[in-house]
Amino acid sequence: MTTTPLEPATVERLHEAHDRIFDQLSRVIVGQRQVVDELLICLFSRGHCLLEGVPGLAKTLLVSTLAKSLDLSFSRIQFTPDLMPADIVGTDVLEEDRETGVRRFRFLEGPLFANVVLADEINRTPPKTQAALLEAMQERQVSVGRVRHKLVDPFFVLATQNPIEQEGTYPLPEAQQDRFMFKVFVRYPTFDEEFEIARRTTGGPLEEPRPVLAAHDILALQAAVREVPISDHLVRYALALVRQTRRGERGVPEFVSDQLAWGAGPRAVQFLIVGAKTRAVLQGRSHVSLDDVQALAAPVLRHRIVVGFAAESEGVTPDGIIERIIETTPAREDELSRDARFQTIFAS
Repeated sequence: MTTTPLEPATVERLHEAHDRIFDQLSRVIVGQRQVVDELLICLFSRGHCLLEGVPGLAKTLLVSTLAKSLDLSFSRIQFTPDLMPADIVGTDVLEEDRETGVRRFRFLEGPLFANVVLADEINRTPPKTQAALLEAMQERQVSVGRVRHKLVDPFFVLATQNPIEQEGTYPLPEAQQDRFMFKVFVRYPTFDEEFEIARRTTGGPLEEPRPVLAAHDILALQAAVREVPISDHLVRYALALVRQTRRGERGVPEFVSDQLAWGAGPRAVQFLIVGAKTRAVLQGRSHVSLDDVQALAAPVLRHRIVVGFAAESEGVTPDGIIERIIETTPAREDELSRDARFQTIFAS
């Protein structure tokens, strides 16, 4: 595959932007390096992110701080069982001109009209409101009546889920979770991190982050990452990882057919490749490596595969299956191309 490498100056600009953003976030957020990295990869890939973690892990603070460090408008929507689509999209209101007496409808924008939108506890609102958000994510526009309204650009949605409470919730169907580029787990901090959190938050006011990138800078960098070259071998490797999740297909490992009820679709391959390109450049490299693909396999695939009931009852997790798939997939080009099982997968 013939590709034109990125200019070194462009690579350096993206790498520098990554470091500057992380520096600003670290003034407020303690730890969570992997979470921040995956959020930035998702942002510069023009994707959206699903965050899952128990209450109190600063998910809202992380997202709002990210918006401030990027000089972007920020909107937080608290999803509740009585939230309606018009509450997040906006609505037409009838206005009367006091001088002429003419009445006309005017569209009042909802909280979706922001650069960074935090959809807090997305699984607590009915499906029709979830669908309105997901339409905006996919189409980057909303429909009110017969009129379509374009959303601002860049447009980045981060939705949170609370994994410990299921009563009174509306879990996102797998087909709707597929709209999110990543599913990121926000985990408990280490002892040292929690010590620093306690020390910072019980003292004086937190330091405010300074904006380091404007909207037009982000749009330019989002376009640049698409130009990062990737070898045909790594494209095949990404395809091999995703296609092995589809139980019942030729060449799929036996443990996948036994443990998975459903596998990932083509969108997983697209996000895996674009994410790998973005990760490479944010780390200061002008080419994609095998580590980039492997590192993003879990956040891309974990919400796109469904573990069967029997396997789930035995403690099997999506991440465990993804790890086994990576372990059983040859990394070297000659080994992958000569392997009889993968020849079957690539021919199917």
